[in-house]
Amino acid sequence: MQIHLDHPYVPFAIETVRQAVFLARDIQTELVSTSLSKEDKSPVTVTDFAVQALISCLLERAFPKSALVAEEDSSILRRPESEAVLRKVVRFVGRYAAYATPETVCAWLDRGGGEPKGGFWVLDPIDGTKGFLRGGHFAIALAYVEDGNVQLGVLGCPKLSADGKNAVSGEGAIAAAVRGAGAWISPLSDSSARSALRVSSCSVEREARVLRSVESSHTNEEKFEELLRALDVTLPPICMDSQSKYVVLASGHAELLFRLPSRQQPNYRECIWDQAAGALVVEEAGGRITDLYGRPLDFSAGRRLNNNVGILASNGILHERALAVVQRIYGNA
Repeated sequence: MQIHLDHPYVPFAIETVRQAVFLARDIQTELVSTSLSKEDKSPVTVTDFAVQALISCLLERAFPKSALVAEEDSSILRRPESEAVLRKVVRFVGRYAAYATPETVCAWLDRGGGEPKGGFWVLDPIDGTKGFLRGGHFAIALAYVEDGNVQLGVLGCPKLSADGKNAVSGEGAIAAAVRGAGAWISPLSDSSARSALRVSSCSVEREARVLRSVESSHTNEEKFEELLRALDVTLPPICMDSQSKYVVLASGHAELLFRLPSRQQPNYRECIWDQAAGALVVEEAGGRITDLYGRPLDFSAGRRLNNNVGILASNGILHERALAVVQRIYGNA
């Protein structure tokens, strides 16, 4: 099924992500404090569950036969020692779905165990958990995939500015893309105020602005530095959490993004919910995204990109040159 701009999936996905961003902000405001210890991940746990439950609930109401592939399930919440967490999840979800109960919340979460085949929705309820906890960037990522091709992608980015700039104090933005119909960005406060997204026209490697994850464990730092030297990049990398990076690239405020397998997990394969929405936003803004060997991202291989290694996203102009450097450093697949 080809999604078009006036297909009912489009306004549904945008408004659903928008509501979920407000829910995540509620939880962040009430549960994340400066006194929170580094070991205490409970606020982001509550938020992950609450956002997925809400989006699953709204999807069930709007399109009850739709499959959902998502990161969480209810197994942890059903344990006796998780009773307090479950109560918090129900309380927050109940602000947006008044009939939320422990039973309905767990059922909504378990809808995320759908099969990634045919047509299905894919969700990352909170992408960038450490960014969420430190008050940095995080994103809510929802996409619709049909026969392995992402047809619709929506990213809710609570900290970005409405022009896609990396501004942690931004008012929040929603970025969306429909295959073949372009990508756009709206302020969180008004999803009808759309501005087209377009990648930059930079064609000089040394002038490229390169995006990378804040967390060093998410990349191979030694290889990353080698790549920058080989490309003669002079600007310091832009460090950001989550798929918000894709919006920055799609809006022309960066040119390259590398996601390299870390030394600790050299065989790691990306989860589809970590890439689906952002990949389409970049492509529809005129950019290009592949794995490190130039292969298109294959969303037909299960819950992970099992046929791909790492990620290279670009403004398109610099892609082949960046690929050549990557392959010189990593070798051929």
